[in-house]
Amino acid sequence: MKLGIFLTLSLTLSLSVLAQSGRIKDPNGTKPTPTPVDRSRVIYVPTEIPSDVPGLPRPTPTTSPKRKDDDDVLKVESTLVPIPVSVVDPNGRAITTLKLDDFDLLVDGQKAQIGEITRSATPIRLAMLFDNSSSVLIARDFEKEAATRFFKRVLRPDSDMAALFTVADYTRLAQPLTRDVSMLVRAVDAFPAPEGATALLDGIMEVADYLHDNAFDGRRVIVIVSDGEDTYSDYATTLERVVRRLQTDNCQVYVVKTKDFENFKRTGMRGGNANLRVLDAERRMQEITGQTGGAVYSPLDESEMNAAFTQISAELSDQYILSYYPDTDSGKPGDFKSITVRVKNIPNLTVRTRKGYYVPRSRS
Repeated sequence: MKLGIFLTLSLTLSLSVLAQSGRIKDPNGTKPTPTPVDRSRVIYVPTEIPSDVPGLPRPTPTTSPKRKDDDDVLKVESTLVPIPVSVVDPNGRAITTLKLDDFDLLVDGQKAQIGEITRSATPIRLAMLFDNSSSVLIARDFEKEAATRFFKRVLRPDSDMAALFTVADYTRLAQPLTRDVSMLVRAVDAFPAPEGATALLDGIMEVADYLHDNAFDGRRVIVIVSDGEDTYSDYATTLERVVRRLQTDNCQVYVVKTKDFENFKRTGMRGGNANLRVLDAERRMQEITGQTGGAVYSPLDESEMNAAFTQISAELSDQYILSYYPDTDSGKPGDFKSITVRVKNIPNLTVRTRKGYYVPRSRS
């Protein structure tokens, strides 16, 4: 009898411990969910859907190669640090006539030599990350239309490639890198209905990994279409870790933040309830874009949504790319080096670029 009681108590205690090991994702704390699945994977949803099968095919998980911990900067194939630079006048017009001698580059406050300068002819590998969680239902159709126009406008079939991801509870690769705009358009049209929570930071990490794994010396650009809120990412995926990964992988990030658009559609007014989650989302997006040399756009209506995508397209076509080759003794692997770019002898210009880079490991 005592043995039976002991076994019963042991089993009850074990189940209790297991139940408490899961993460509680629901913001109200009322619906605990199981421990999330391993996020070192990207789900690929084919865009070719058989006509006789309703809806989207069930995705099959695939495991991506593990990356080193972020405390150790990854090995790279080149010491080149690409520095995308956007320069505009007080009226917001791009300055496109600058030469190498017009720029000063400062690394940790010290003047550094620019190896070369290129313009918009530099190829792009672009990944668009669509928030497809339940929080973006209102703006979804127009966002899809604007994204389609963006791909048609920005991609040059002879040099550029783009990929398309969606993120909700987990990240889906809806279309791998391609030069074919029609494949991207079909992938946008095939999006499943928005549902679930938002693992946005996890998604950004996976997109950066994807661009890193497709080795490429040109520009790496991520365009995020989201309200910026994150309700489901792993606790270990901090903002600092995400920014470090983006800097290490030389990714420039732009955000089309949909919160104002959604609020306007719902209430007829810009803005809304600026609760802590909304303010945290705004801070997060500003930090990610500011550190990587991108920008946040918060369109209010259809025309502003179109203008946001048009502005990103124009900026990518007007950028300067400064090539910087650090000295071999420029610092220890993992050291962060701040970057400042200035235009000489021309006042009142706004210069936007990445805020720094991490010293990589040398080749093995």
